[in-house]
Amino acid sequence: MEAVLFFVCAAAALIGALGVVLSRNPVHSALFLLLTMVTMAVFFLMQDADLVAIIQIVVYASAIVVLFLFVITLLGVDQHEKLDEPRRFQRPVALALGVLLLALIVGIAQTDWVTGAPSTVGPLEGAREGNVRNLAEALFTDYIWAFEITAVLLVIAVVGGVVLARRSGHRPAPDRGNEQ
Repeated sequence: MEAVLFFVCAAAALIGALGVVLSRNPVHSALFLLLTMVTMAVFFLMQDADLVAIIQIVVYASAIVVLFLFVITLLGVDQHEKLDEPRRFQRPVALALGVLLLALIVGIAQTDWVTGAPSTVGPLEGAREGNVRNLAEALFTDYIWAFEITAVLLVIAVVGGVVLARRSGHRPAPDRGNEQ
């Protein structure tokens, strides 16, 4: 099973890396970068590097890619966008997936389980019992709501910033204060 997971993630990482370089749309490039970073986190988990995998997800895959998307969105405000949907079923499917994701998050937050068992293979069998495990248990059990609410607030802040940065179809009048 580990070999199958490795080859699936390796293929996804290669596709994501090629997508970053070859995609003409910068938003698609950022999403391919997200795919590559998540597969890298899976590789770290396969090597029992839990802390590095957590950092990869929390810092790089979420914060850095969201920052890239935010900058891309702000830089692209002068481009005219078509607001018609290319596929009619796209919005209902996205809404259904969003509701499913919300239900999963609420369900996971209400359970009382620990993610994973300590590894008993190799010379570092007691290494997972240290600070990484304590941090993960505290973050994903005692402070799960604060963690999730912070994530939601950050997404709302990004969406609010993008909405405020959007310009209407009219260009502002040039500043004539310096022409005296």
